[in-house]
Amino acid sequence: MHHTGSSYRGQRVNGRLEGTGTYTLPTETKYVGEMKDGMFHGKGTLFFPSGSKYEGTWENGISIEGKYTFADGLEYKDEKWHYCDGYDRRFYTEICKGLKPAGKSQLTNLDPPRMIPAGCYDCGDGFYNPETRVVIDYQQRFLRNADDDEHDWIVRTCRKGWDQMVGFRVKK
Repeated sequence: MHHTGSSYRGQRVNGRLEGTGTYTLPTETKYVGEMKDGMFHGKGTLFFPSGSKYEGTWENGISIEGKYTFADGLEYKDEKWHYCDGYDRRFYTEICKGLKPAGKSQLTNLDPPRMIPAGCYDCGDGFYNPETRVVIDYQQRFLRNADDDEHDWIVRTCRKGWDQMVGFRVKK
């Protein structure tokens, strides 16, 4: 499990990661927990750069059970998932803190919403520039090039960094 840009604080046995420690991947995702023979093994938590986390039990590098928690504290559930289910369309922060008064819309779960660079879209894991077709993360680092399907989806559905007027407009 040695990757360029990764680091490990903990015990090594015969050159392999062993015991309890902290392993940081090149993506800045961090694993804190038990390891055996160089693999996640036992109890451990993955902390993602977005602020979300996955707490799990691992066997030889494979998660056998666990719980994912979004950065805002919302816990994902496989069953009986009531968040954004078609009936209740509130953002999780609105469920926790209540709705804003009439006339004040909350545009995203993050409130106030993230500022999007001019000419770009917020596609959920970063900003998309339709001119270059590049997605960068929120720290301005390259994530990926968008293919035609992703480009079409982003342009059709995602929040854009211009013309931020929200509300009803009369068509002429």
